[in-house]
Amino acid sequence: MTTANATASATPKPKQHVIRTLGKSLREYKKVSLLSPAFVAVESVLEILIPTVMASLIDEGISGGSMPAILKFGLILLICSVVSLTSGFLAGKFSAIAGAGFAKNLRHDQFEKVQGYSFTNIDRFSTGSIITRLTTDVTNLQNAYSMIIRMGVRAPIMVIVAWIFSFRISPSISLVFLACIPVLAIGLCGLAVLVHPVFERVFHTYDKLNNVVDENLQGIRVVKSYNRESHETEKFNRISQRIFKDFTKAERIMSFNNPLMMLCVYVSMLLIAWMGARQIVASGNNAALGLTTGDLTALVTYAMQILMAMMMLSMIFVMCIISQASAERICQVLNEESTVTNPANPVKEVKNGDIDFDHVTFRYSATSEKPVLDDIDFKIRSGMTIGIVGGTGSAKSSLVQLVPRLYDVTEGSLKVGGVDVRDYDLEVLRDQVAMVLQKNVLFSGTIAENLRWGNPNATDEEIRHACQLAQADGFIQEFPDKYDTYIEQGGTNVSGGQRQRLCIARALLKKPKILILDDSTSAVDTKTDQLIRTAFHHEIPDTTKIIIAQRVASVQESDMILVMDHGRIMAAGTHEQLLENCDEYRSIYESQTKNQAQPEELQ
Repeated sequence: MTTANATASATPKPKQHVIRTLGKSLREYKKVSLLSPAFVAVESVLEILIPTVMASLIDEGISGGSMPAILKFGLILLICSVVSLTSGFLAGKFSAIAGAGFAKNLRHDQFEKVQGYSFTNIDRFSTGSIITRLTTDVTNLQNAYSMIIRMGVRAPIMVIVAWIFSFRISPSISLVFLACIPVLAIGLCGLAVLVHPVFERVFHTYDKLNNVVDENLQGIRVVKSYNRESHETEKFNRISQRIFKDFTKAERIMSFNNPLMMLCVYVSMLLIAWMGARQIVASGNNAALGLTTGDLTALVTYAMQILMAMMMLSMIFVMCIISQASAERICQVLNEESTVTNPANPVKEVKNGDIDFDHVTFRYSATSEKPVLDDIDFKIRSGMTIGIVGGTGSAKSSLVQLVPRLYDVTEGSLKVGGVDVRDYDLEVLRDQVAMVLQKNVLFSGTIAENLRWGNPNATDEEIRHACQLAQADGFIQEFPDKYDTYIEQGGTNVSGGQRQRLCIARALLKKPKILILDDSTSAVDTKTDQLIRTAFHHEIPDTTKIIIAQRVASVQESDMILVMDHGRIMAAGTHEQLLENCDEYRSIYESQTKNQAQPEELQ
């Protein structure tokens, strides 16, 4: 399922639930998150107090011709300005720390959550979607949070306190500000309703764009070998154009925000100037009779403060609309519960490599009509070597992925060491099951660093021994830096066969009780394949070995071979028994031996 589909099908979360989920990521940044609005409050109150002090300075000092009053109110203005400036600096500092820290924790929490997902959970999110949620979505929330704890606190304080001060000066003029509020509220709510679905669509399209980029870079060699650069560019441009159109539409809608705000600002200023001028003329600039020049100056300043604060609220409102979609998407990751979890009292030891499939049925989704694996029933004794063959889509890989609980069985039970895998501690179980998957992945770093994924404490001697068993030591010694040779991301600077052998060595370093090779010698020549299997037989006789292979030669010496087709076991037995009793196996064997014989006949 793509992320877009998963998101569309998800039940919308109440805003309180989203806030509660995101709030858990504040942790050590709660203190600075409280300090920032505290200093903002001090800064805002002082800024509002300054016009009142200024009015007194004009009326009592300048108009009254009193130097002591000028000095008194001038000193008060200086103190207020310095304290306000200092508070503003500290508020900005703490809001920046809180925002960046919140974003850091959100990325950490999402990444940690993804690490705990089962394959079923991972299948619900695309790679591009998770990357978008860890980057773009988190950045949106970081900006919104920093703005909320600073401007989101400052603006309401400025509006409320400035209106109270203006009401003290002139109740009738202060009503002008109240008249603006419903106009702005209706306008902004209307914009939110229109623009929110557009931003949701934009972020889903971002997921697709990231998927295209990821897919292109992963398969760049295929793209170039088939000369499909123009096709990939066209595909990228098509999705990029959709983002452009959606963003343009969203910005076009939100562009009405500024004209609406400016309309309220200019109408308010005109009304205040007109009403204030009339009151001053009527009172003759006598404070006892009405409005003074200083009062009007203060009112104009309060008007600008209130309207600028309302513009701040408008900006916060826009940012919250943008970040709302991001918040919901991040919460989907944080609230996703892994389908594979530890039991209440997990078993902490895997006794041996016995494996027992007891009428196991498996579906990737509970809604799937046809199971991927249907009534799988067989037993493996510890130390046995089991081969699995079958056509593409016969569910060979799905079968072995149940052993380390990458997926959970849907029906029946699967036991390892005599204990149901669902009763084990996940870490304990997976430490004793080493898998070499079809897609061999090496990480950027040296060869030794990659191999120590199997055992972080492995000595150089243990690393080399594991490589000798996997027939990797030979080509490693040919590198100038040997085990310190740097591996590029994905192992692109080594061949497919070399990559497979390094992954086998990495698995051997775990010293597991069960070793699973999922078609992991397909890029290795038959001679090297034989040497690897011989090494397994002599060096790890007590380890249960499950080998999935396309070549019959890779499994014909196994203690038991399973022939699979469409999620069921068609036949089981030794190589000789299957040649005699299983037409499908015999057909595979004869086609492969015939293909090997043809070159010799041509010679």
